[in-house]
Amino acid sequence: MNSQVRYYYPFIGPFDPCPPIRVKSYVVPPNQFIVFQPPNLPQFPLREALKRGTLWPALYSPYESKWGKGR
Repeated sequence: MNSQVRYYYPFIGPFDPCPPIRVKSYVVPPNQFIVFQPPNLPQFPLREALKRGTLWPALYSPYESKWGKGR
């Protein structure tokens, strides 16, 4: 259960007007699991931290588009 992506199966009614989406997903940000800043938390090098948007690898959550990698 270490993945940041969670899946659920919504209710599909017999009279839904649109084709159903059987599995939906959402992302749980890593800061929901760290309640306080622990001491001696590892850090990214400065240049990489600016690129990733956070100083700490434990709080990094990459964004992946649902449209695919070509867009």
